[in-house]
Amino acid sequence: MILAHSADKLGMRVLLVHDQCETESVAGRLIRKLKTQLEQDDMEVLSAGSSFDAAMLVVADPLIQAVLLDWDLEDAGSHGPAAVVLDAVRRRNAEVPVFLFTDRENAAQIPLDVLRRTNDFIWLFEDTAAFIAGRVRAAVHSYRENLLPPMFGALARFARVHEYSWHTPGHTGGTAFLKSPVGRAFFDYFGENLFRSDLSISVGELGSLLDHSGPIGEGEKYTARVFGAHRSYHVTNGSSTSNRVIMMASVTRGQVALCDRNAHKSIEHAITMSGAVPTYMMPTRNQYGIIGPILPENLTPQAIRASIRANPLVKDGMDAAPVHAIVTNSTYDGLCYNVRRVEELLGQSVDRLHFDEAWYGYARFNPLYEDRYAMHGDPSEHTDDKPSVFATQSTHKLLAALSQASMIHVRDGRNPIEHNRFNEAFMMHASTSPQYAIIASNDVSAAMMDGPGGETLTGESIREAVAFRRLIARLNADYAEQGEWFVNVWQPDVVADESGRKVPFWQADPARLAVDPACWTLKPGESWHGFGKVEEGYCMLDPIKVSVTTPGVGADGLREWGIPASVLTSYLDRFGIVVEKTTDFTILFLFSLGITKGKWGTLVDTLLRFKKDYDANTPLAESLPALASAYPRRYRGMGLKDLCTDMFHTMKNLQTTRLLSAAFSILPRPDMSPAEAYENLVRGRIERLGLDVMAGRTVATGVVPYPPGIPLLMPGENAGPADGPLLGYLKALEAFDAKFPGFTHDTHGVENEDGRYVVACLTR
Repeated sequence: MILAHSADKLGMRVLLVHDQCETESVAGRLIRKLKTQLEQDDMEVLSAGSSFDAAMLVVADPLIQAVLLDWDLEDAGSHGPAAVVLDAVRRRNAEVPVFLFTDRENAAQIPLDVLRRTNDFIWLFEDTAAFIAGRVRAAVHSYRENLLPPMFGALARFARVHEYSWHTPGHTGGTAFLKSPVGRAFFDYFGENLFRSDLSISVGELGSLLDHSGPIGEGEKYTARVFGAHRSYHVTNGSSTSNRVIMMASVTRGQVALCDRNAHKSIEHAITMSGAVPTYMMPTRNQYGIIGPILPENLTPQAIRASIRANPLVKDGMDAAPVHAIVTNSTYDGLCYNVRRVEELLGQSVDRLHFDEAWYGYARFNPLYEDRYAMHGDPSEHTDDKPSVFATQSTHKLLAALSQASMIHVRDGRNPIEHNRFNEAFMMHASTSPQYAIIASNDVSAAMMDGPGGETLTGESIREAVAFRRLIARLNADYAEQGEWFVNVWQPDVVADESGRKVPFWQADPARLAVDPACWTLKPGESWHGFGKVEEGYCMLDPIKVSVTTPGVGADGLREWGIPASVLTSYLDRFGIVVEKTTDFTILFLFSLGITKGKWGTLVDTLLRFKKDYDANTPLAESLPALASAYPRRYRGMGLKDLCTDMFHTMKNLQTTRLLSAAFSILPRPDMSPAEAYENLVRGRIERLGLDVMAGRTVATGVVPYPPGIPLLMPGENAGPADGPLLGYLKALEAFDAKFPGFTHDTHGVENEDGRYVVACLTR
């Protein structure tokens, strides 16, 4: 068996589907005898007498390890009910053994498609219960032996050995913790298996993360197959490290790299460490401050050459040909490119394309996202005349891996980076003491997506997101008819049905919304997205990334009244609802694999409760008690509506929303490269300045507002004039933070000293 004591905890669970289970017929008595025998053989038996009950159990219980199914279920001559159950099983699991109850005469009539999806027959009236139970038990054992992916399977087998360890880590399988009260508490909290699988790189049976050998190497090959790559690498320090590995393997000092300005801070670090010369590709922004795509016209060879010529960091005599390009896909807010189109355009200028897909690891496993992810199509079709393509994916974000788990996927094309060279960069950033549980969770994430399970799991997330989106849109429409406000969702206002007739989003067919990309693609000039004349089919909104919008923003700017999203976020937090990201008037919710109707139902109830408390101007002592308690003098006597009104008018006066869009729509002047700025920082050639004296100064570190972690200023860039959009935006945030304690902004590279923003700048 694959797990020993862990396997015993897993148990052997069998689903028996037969409508004669409770009858006094001959079949009924034989079924009950078989059930008793299965239980005597240490198998837990779940029973279902109808196709509906059986299908529900299949969905609800992934621990079912064999299905015994009556081909004549519900006496249906068409065998439709049995087919429903079989479909439900195979949509989720291609490998779990399925036995059909039938007789030899009827077996000859079973369709070939059914036979291909089942494993064996049960001759209830011919074989003994003990014989049938033995065959089921053998099938379960075989299924369990092959259930785990390579690395996790090897780890589970090793952990059960209970070896005497003379190597690191020093807790030696957890035994050190048992010698201390606090250690014992720690041990009991996490459980024995965690510590038995926390191993040293000295354990040769598991292979090595650094040379990609043994079960770890086999796990990476398995991952490459599942995710459609030529090669894949497990990373235990997050996609921040994955991005740095790729860039340091691909580009070095004095070489030009094309960089999406909508890039994570890790790209800033990679540019700094590699010494690359960045030339930025500017994305669009809309009225909410949501970052849109880099438009196709900015990816053409002509546009790329013009950007490089205009870059002050590209000096005379320097090779101006770019060697690397990085694009964020999807964006934080869920906008994803047609990658084939990006490859077609950008691949004319550069041989290596790098897609930061930290928030997008599930895309390959649902046809809704076809061609909109880096490893699209069949890897065998990616020939050496195409660009070499890299993708980084945070498997811990929207798949099911542990925190810090990440993957690098590679498809070799033009000017590839062969493995040995790539691995030098990998080893530079990898630990010689990796956490095996993180590696194993990558392995499991791949296994969960393999086969039909991937489409089933992603499909469930999409359908839950669609249901939530439609409900919020309907509630918004209902309240609008009554002349009242409610939150809304950033999404198309209308959707064309199959006849071409446009209907409000909430009236659209939910089944079609879950499968048809046309419902989500950005159409040129549509007002809802606010990105202008985007090329048809170029960009799509990912339905599982749901931006709830609060009132206050129109196409031409702020309205006369509004509700700042940060207040709603604080209200949700009071009820244990933690959101992914909050901007001035948007809140991002991620419908990941773990989202259920119960979770988003609670969210809807809380949104309705917020409206009620806002309309009643419920005192902050009741609606936001933690805030009122922490800052009694500032918020004394205020109600929820009072706070929203005060904050909204302040934002309007400070022009925070307009300045955000303006600040992120310009490209600051680089006075030096990020690498040069960092060298000056290390040498101590810096001074910390307030915003009032920063005009024209060069920043020593990046200035990165969170969320979403996109640089406002890169190291070595000029802060611009005192009344310019960059300093203007930071001054607006500083003034806001001073007025609204408890709602301060998080901006990396900015220190808040008693309400005063201070930034490290290079000395003159």
